[in-house]
Amino acid sequence: MNDLLIAGGIGVAFGWALECAGLGHPPKLAGQFYLRDFTVLKVMLSAMLTAMLGVFWGGRLGLLDRGALYVPETYLLPQLVGGLVFGLGFVLSGLCPGTSCVALASGRIEGAATMLGLFAGVLLVGLAFPAIEAFYRSTPHGPLTLQRLTGLPYGVVVALVTVLAVSMLAWIAKWEARR
Repeated sequence: MNDLLIAGGIGVAFGWALECAGLGHPPKLAGQFYLRDFTVLKVMLSAMLTAMLGVFWGGRLGLLDRGALYVPETYLLPQLVGGLVFGLGFVLSGLCPGTSCVALASGRIEGAATMLGLFAGVLLVGLAFPAIEAFYRSTPHGPLTLQRLTGLPYGVVVALVTVLAVSMLAWIAKWEARR
């Protein structure tokens, strides 16, 4: 029960942060696609860096057992198709699942419409699952990680991703200053 309360609290805090960043407003998210507003990229890079460095240093300091973390299996073709469907929904509604929850909680009708579409899609896939299960389980690759893909040590991958993300954030800051 405590884990559920902690997860709920983290979810509420994350939703609040998304709303404060304006990410429950579809035009703000669409600005990323038109290269006018990089708020989404900045938030995502910051979140990924925070999580990655938290796991890395938590493991190094003995505060976290990285082996106990779940890394989902990769099914390349079905996940590619799912990503395309997700992207299409994102472009059509201007919201992703997380930001649609934020929009709904903020009273925006587009958040409600997107959430309805998400639930309808989940229901349809669930009903159709017996017919698509073979495709769903096709092209398995096990849990794919950058460390496994590159063969580089974990610390090197963390350092490279950190340098890349910080460089992107610096480039965005320069680009925004010029505008």
